[in-house]
Amino acid sequence: MNRASIIFWTLLVSGCVSSNSSISTKNITRIVQTLADDKMQGRGNFQEGLEKSADFIASEYSKLNLDFLGDLKSYRQNFEILQIQPKELIVRINYKKVKTSACFFESKESELSFSNEKSLIRKIQKNEDFRKRIREIKEEAKTDRPTIVLVASTHHKIFERYKVRSTEKRTLLASIVPEPTLVFVLTTELSPNTVHIELKNDIQKKPSSNVVGVLTGKSRPDEYVIFSAHYDHLGIIESVNGDSIANGADDDASGVSAVISLASHFKNLDTHGRSLIFVAFSAEEIGGYGAQFFSKKLKPNEIKAMINFEMIGKFSKWGKNSVFITGFNESNLGKILQKNSPKEFHFYPDPYPTYNLFHRSDNAPFVRLGVPAHTISSAPIDKDKFYHSPDDEIETLQIDNLKIIIEAIAQSVRTLTSGMDTPTRIPLEE
Repeated sequence: MNRASIIFWTLLVSGCVSSNSSISTKNITRIVQTLADDKMQGRGNFQEGLEKSADFIASEYSKLNLDFLGDLKSYRQNFEILQIQPKELIVRINYKKVKTSACFFESKESELSFSNEKSLIRKIQKNEDFRKRIREIKEEAKTDRPTIVLVASTHHKIFERYKVRSTEKRTLLASIVPEPTLVFVLTTELSPNTVHIELKNDIQKKPSSNVVGVLTGKSRPDEYVIFSAHYDHLGIIESVNGDSIANGADDDASGVSAVISLASHFKNLDTHGRSLIFVAFSAEEIGGYGAQFFSKKLKPNEIKAMINFEMIGKFSKWGKNSVFITGFNESNLGKILQKNSPKEFHFYPDPYPTYNLFHRSDNAPFVRLGVPAHTISSAPIDKDKFYHSPDDEIETLQIDNLKIIIEAIAQSVRTLTSGMDTPTRIPLEE
């Protein structure tokens, strides 16, 4: 290797090679402005604006000529979400119909009829801990046989609270392991001769999709580093001063701008040893279903790190040149990033522990698999008056600081993308 080559590679590894023009204020502004424009109608799930947003992100990946993930034929990773509205429940004990106020159910079935002979019978006696017993019963429940839960009438107050929740529309990922059917009955008869159940749900299947692009690794193609953010938001909400579009500029167009900018940066740099996955998740705002679906498509041990971006468009509580990392002490990812970062830039532990952010964003399904998956944010959560409102628009963001954050990440992850560093795994829950 000649002297010029040695100098170049030394500068590259040390992080002193300047960012390419793709990480620019102009490009970041373009991405955020497009996603947060009123034409996207707040990027609500199952709405036209979300589809337009997905098309835009896919077009950005196409410009970069990113690879498709696995056996996908496009940048879209499609999946289905179920919306389940309980419609009818008829319970008869010893051939006598039970009042509707004294029973509720949980089921993914559109229609089901069964008796005690073809089901499991469980009881919650008057002196038992209701919440604890519910958890035990759900753990014991089987998907191939429904469970009838007979609840002593002394639990009527807490039973009523649980019943209220059961009447609400539920949202579930269609591809998850089928959940068991459970029917809860408040009764004085805990040892009936016969129980017969008829139930109905109104079930709608809704299509959704993540948008995924890949830079295949040069030396370690089967090891992955994921960069992610969610592109959905709330859509049209209650009007505030005549504006009802929840534009979601910070939440999370800012994060998507980081994903796209980093994809362009590493494409141009062309030195990554590991495969880099750039994914924009949908359905985060309604339960994180996009991330849940994606997390089941790769082998967890092949994912060496995941960096999720959530609201990085504003100054953090420490001001400029800083972000926080959720679950900072759960792995050494934060320490690796700080080691590689510009001297003036700082990665802090999450200052909002009561919000439980580590388990609430799109990194959470990966954490449960042991992946060192963390969310990076700069959101001043306790002071952000624009959060989940029609006023979350690009004018409220510090775009120059957003650029600084993305550039700092690009430098800080270089030993992850090369394969030089591998973060410690998250301990699996027993």
